Formats: sequence, C-alpha cells, structure tokens
Amino acid sequence: MHHRTHKNENPYSCDVCGKGFSQKGNLDRHYRIHTDEKPFSCDVCGKGFSQKSNLNEHFRIHTNEKPFSCDVCGKGFSQRGNLDRHYRIHTDEKPFSCDICAKGFSQRYNLDRHFRIHTNAKPFSCDVCHKDFSQKSNLNEHFRILQMKSPFLVMYAIRIFLRRVI
Repeated sequence: MHHRTHKNENPYSCDVCGKGFSQKGNLDRHYRIHTDEKPFSCDVCGKGFSQKSNLNEHFRIHTNEKPFSCDVCGKGFSQRGNLDRHYRIHTDEKPFSCDICAKGFSQRYNLDRHFRIHTNAKPFSCDVCHKDFSQKSNLNEHFRILQMKSPFLVMYAIRIFLRRVI
C-alpha cells in the first residue's frame, strides 16, 4: 500500500469530484469535504472539524500554545499557515492580485475586501436601519455610533432580530 504513494498510484477516487487517493482512509476523510461531516468537536467552544488533526491544531487557540515562531521578528503562532502568511510581511510577497486593476495583496481576505470596490458589493447590513456596508468593520463602527445615539432603538432591533432567529 505504501508503495502506491511513491509510484503516484491512486486506485481510490471520489465519485463527487474525481480526486484520486492511494489509500481508502484518505478517500473516506476526503468525502467529509462534500458531506460537511464534522465528527471531531472542540470540548471548549464546540466548533466542529472534519479531521482530528485540525481539531488538535485549533485547540492551541485555547491553550495559547504557539509552537511556530517567525525567525525574522520572533512573533509566535499557533498554526503553521498563520506563520506562512505572516512571513509575507517581511518578504513583501503578494500572491493575490486583482483581475481588474492588478493591485497585489498578501492575503486572500484583503483581495476579496478590495474587490468590493469594483463591484460596489455591500454584504453587511445594519439590522436597525438597513444601511449596507462593504466592510464588516464599517458596520461595527456604525452600530457603535447608533448605540450611543439611540440605545433604546438598538435594543428594540436586537429583540426583533432574536425573535426572527429563535
């Protein structure tokens, strides 16, 4: 079985997307992507994960364990991917670029946020006055100002929102 990995043999393939695997266990784990099955859950916050290794990695958030550190500035990270993204600050690497204006970004999230400038998308909406915002931080600031100006209106809107959700 192990030799299949080195010979690039993939006799097990996903009937949903066609991706091939050398071992049946890897195919079984892969299926969880399509079924959204998350059999591993965090005892602290309840967040679910499709793989045990992802749960173990997540758990470091609660223990504040940071085994990955930047060799340039010493900043610690709980996840390897976060360290890899952080390195781009030092290298000025910008692997994500806008298809419209070619502006580069070090993180996918920043490209997605930037792209809303071109599309005028405003996916964040105020539950009190229904004003729309392109960035969640702008909605949060708007909501904070509303709370200072009219706290009773905000509390009323929150009650209405909770009735809809529950």
